Amino acid sequence: MMTLYMVFEALRSGELQLDQRLYMTETAASRPPSKLGLPPGRSLTVENAIYALVTKSANDVASLLGETLGGGSEARFAQMMTLRARAIGMTSTTFRNASGLPDVEQITTAHDMATLGRRLQRDFPERYHYFGTRVHRMGTIALRNHNRMLDEYEGVDGIKTGYINASGFNIVSSARRDNVRLIVAVFGGSSWVERDRHAAALLERGFAQMGVGGGYGAMASQSAPAASLAMAAVGGTAAATALRRVRGTAQARAMPGRGVAGRAVPSRVAPARAVPARAATAAVARRATPAPTQKAAARVARQSAPARSAGRLSVARRATATVIEQGDGGSRVRATPERRPARRNPARPAR
Repeated sequence: MMTLYMVFEALRSGELQLDQRLYMTETAASRPPSKLGLPPGRSLTVENAIYALVTKSANDVASLLGETLGGGSEARFAQMMTLRARAIGMTSTTFRNASGLPDVEQITTAHDMATLGRRLQRDFPERYHYFGTRVHRMGTIALRNHNRMLDEYEGVDGIKTGYINASGFNIVSSARRDNVRLIVAVFGGSSWVERDRHAAALLERGFAQMGVGGGYGAMASQSAPAASLAMAAVGGTAAATALRRVRGTAQARAMPGRGVAGRAVPSRVAPARAVPARAATAAVARRATPAPTQKAAARVARQSAPARSAGRLSVARRATATVIEQGDGGSRVRATPERRPARRNPARPAR
């Protein structure tokens, strides 16, 4: 979302043109999924790059845009993003890359992301329609939007989904009903279904509080109870803080944060290895979850333990999971190589 904000500013100033062609670099092409997959040297227009970010959450294209606007350096672009974010009221956000891929120093809050969603609408009303794109065709490729709320909750017209293994399933969603618009931000869902249902429930509660009739949100009836929701006012819109469960612990915890009339809680995006079980960022505590079994507790302990040196591990134990960091909130987020025991010839006795 912030990368697109910067792109829209560059289009307004004339630094970029919609039909301008961008050539994929080796660095950008090396970014992990979700990605468009253009090889180095291939090109796409700026407008197609916008669609690739909105629909497919293409990390390679985000990196390419960062390099383009950062004078060849995505790190420099991230500094530009941070300065601009602070200027528009995102006081608790620090960017380290253009895609949202894990970085221990990259931090934001649900409150700041809701603020960004509102500023995208207010500052670039002529560009906001991109976020409501369901399908975009780029040559023979059909880019389908991963934001299922566009079809499953009446009134939603954007904005953006997100996922990385360290922080869970996230969404900023905007809906309009009877000339009232609400923006909600949900962090840390354990699945895209839970995330979307929670966002729908927040929208339902927000519309009810503002005196707007309900009956549109079929997803909300399957979501969390209203007692477990928290809202924060953001300049006439509504920002929803997230509820996150601590996996492998006896209960869910509410963590301190910031906000207005509710708390928008910081969510630190860290590398997957640094977060063996997703930490909770919650505005309010959800009902206590059952204590894990001894087997589950042992598994969490093994995941939390520091890695041993490779020299002390057997070949069989040296295999590690391959984590696919996706920005699309899709169902396939982790691929783990299957470990099979070595076969032994039954005719030969074991030594």
